[in-house]
Amino acid sequence: MDKEKVILRITEVGVVAVVRAETPDQAKRIADACLEGGIPAIEMTFTVPFAHHVIEELAKTYPNGEMILGAGTVLDPETARIAILSGAQYIVSPYFNPETVKLCNRYRVPVMPGAMTLKEVVEAMEAGADIIKIFPGEAFGPKIIKAIKGPIPYAKMMPTGGVDVNNVAEWIKAGAVAVGVGGALTAGAKTGDYESITKIGKELIEKVKIAREALKNK
Repeated sequence: MDKEKVILRITEVGVVAVVRAETPDQAKRIADACLEGGIPAIEMTFTVPFAHHVIEELAKTYPNGEMILGAGTVLDPETARIAILSGAQYIVSPYFNPETVKLCNRYRVPVMPGAMTLKEVVEAMEAGADIIKIFPGEAFGPKIIKAIKGPIPYAKMMPTGGVDVNNVAEWIKAGAVAVGVGGALTAGAKTGDYESITKIGKELIEKVKIAREALKNK
């Protein structure tokens, strides 16, 4: 899938499921549950054991773009390259690493480095980042999106950390192009309750949709 199409699909959906799991099987089941709940954008973090193998298997399971499969917690260009070769369609990092951004741009793979300060946001954008992951989102809340968009209204930002069904609308209304949701979405996996993941996924998608409609009608 072309880089532009991947970015477009992620922003259209508005929610990226951040998958952390204790086993590869659990990670795959979480991803499937998220997809069933209407969230095709999956960020398979490299804290998952054998994450690149999980990405490979999911890429084979969904070869026609049903799942927008990305890699998260990518700390360096070496890991980014492994993820891309395994089938990752986008790369997410908790911080800004210029070499990781450079590698992703070389292979035309969307990259979303983490940032929290205005300086980091600008540096990441100058390096060629496609979307800035505002992380950890709970440190400042939705107001940080509005604050950054004041001087940089064209910045595309995706908060991760602390986003849930109760505040997702606030993040969207503040100007986020999408949100990354982890534990608030996937917690049910710890007890084998994958149905709850699907249910929460549907709620998140609906809340994003309603928030965007509200923005249109302002």
